[in-house]
Amino acid sequence: MKIVSWNVNGLKAITRKGALESVLNYDAILLQEIRSSDLPLDLLMSGFNIASFPAKKKGYSGVMTLTREKPKSIIKGLNVKEFDEEGRTVTVELEKFYLINAYFPRAGDGLSRLDFKISFDNKIEEFMDQLRRTKPVIICGDFNAVVERRDSSFWDENEPGLSPKEREWMNHILKKGYIDAYRFINPTKIEYSWRSYRFKWKAMRIDYCLVSEELKDKIRDCKILNVSGSDHYPILLEIEV
Repeated sequence: MKIVSWNVNGLKAITRKGALESVLNYDAILLQEIRSSDLPLDLLMSGFNIASFPAKKKGYSGVMTLTREKPKSIIKGLNVKEFDEEGRTVTVELEKFYLINAYFPRAGDGLSRLDFKISFDNKIEEFMDQLRRTKPVIICGDFNAVVERRDSSFWDENEPGLSPKEREWMNHILKKGYIDAYRFINPTKIEYSWRSYRFKWKAMRIDYCLVSEELKDKIRDCKILNVSGSDHYPILLEIEV
C-alpha cells in the first residue's frame, strides 16, 4: 500500500496549479492545510472515499484523507473543541490499521502558541495510544517540529519547530514505539520536507509518517517526493499490508 502525505498550503491553490494530480495515483492521500470546505470536482469524480475535516475559520488549516479502501469508520477531530475548531485531525479505520491524518499546530512566532502546541501533542498521543489498543496505527502529516539537529538547515531554539519542548515530545513519541519511517529507511540521509518561500536557506524535515512498531517489518520504503506547488514536499510511505 502506498500512502502519500502532503501539506498543500491551500487545496484550491494546489488544484489550480495542477500539482494535485501528481499524487492521485496512490492508495491513500492525506492532505493538510486544505483551507477550504469545498471539494474540487476532480476529487469528487476520482472514485476515492473522502473524509474531510475543515477548520471552522474560513481559509485556515483543515485536513482531508482520500482512500481507495472504504473506511470501516471515520473519526473527525480529537473531541477537544479548541483543536477541532481548527480542523487538525481526521482518522480513518482501515481493515489492518488506523490511519491518522494530522496537521500539528505551529508554535507561533516568538513561541506564542507553544503551550497550545504541547497540549495538542499530549492529546494526540493519548488518542494514538487508545486506538493502538485495538489495531496498529499509522500517523502522517505536518508535525511542525524536528526530531534532531540534522533535520533543520539552521538552528535557533526560539524558532517554531526547533524549541526544546517540541523536540522533547517528538523524541518521546518515538521512544514509545512509533517508528519514523523516513529515518528507518534513510538512517543517514539529510533532506528537508519544508522550505521557506521567503528565506530559501530555511528548511526543515517536519513532515512525517510514524508507524506503530507492530508494523515495523512491513515498511518497504519512505521518501520525500520532489513535487512542487507548496512550500512543503509530499512524503510517500510504502507499507505491505
